Amino acid sequence: MSEFIKVLGGILLALLLVNGALADQTVGTADKAALQATMQRHIDRSLVNGAFLHLDFDSGDVQKLHPVKAHPIILQMGEYFVLCSDFRDSAGKLVNIDFYLARRDQTYVVFRSAVNDRGRLERLMKQRKITRLE
Repeated sequence: MSEFIKVLGGILLALLLVNGALADQTVGTADKAALQATMQRHIDRSLVNGAFLHLDFDSGDVQKLHPVKAHPIILQMGEYFVLCSDFRDSAGKLVNIDFYLARRDQTYVVFRSAVNDRGRLERLMKQRKITRLE
């Protein structure tokens, strides 16, 4: 009987440790709101005459992209996050921008903006390096 109790105690301890580790990794509603707000502030601060400017290195043209709608989905990449927003180009075509964020003290900061680069993000998702927050 004492061997059973030791095994059961070990299992319970392991569950508590795993639960504690998972609790440390959870992202609450306040964090999700802060992430969305950080992305919105970054977009607002980056606008030039109402447009988010993007240099297309292939053509050498600067695209003027106008904000349309932020996506509600938040993706997590370890300790980093990915949020997305739709923009429209001058022809009215939808353009997706992915914003990569990191925690800085008690806030967040955008450290990368990827314009129309969904393929790389999807590859990381297929590799399970990026997952969707629930």
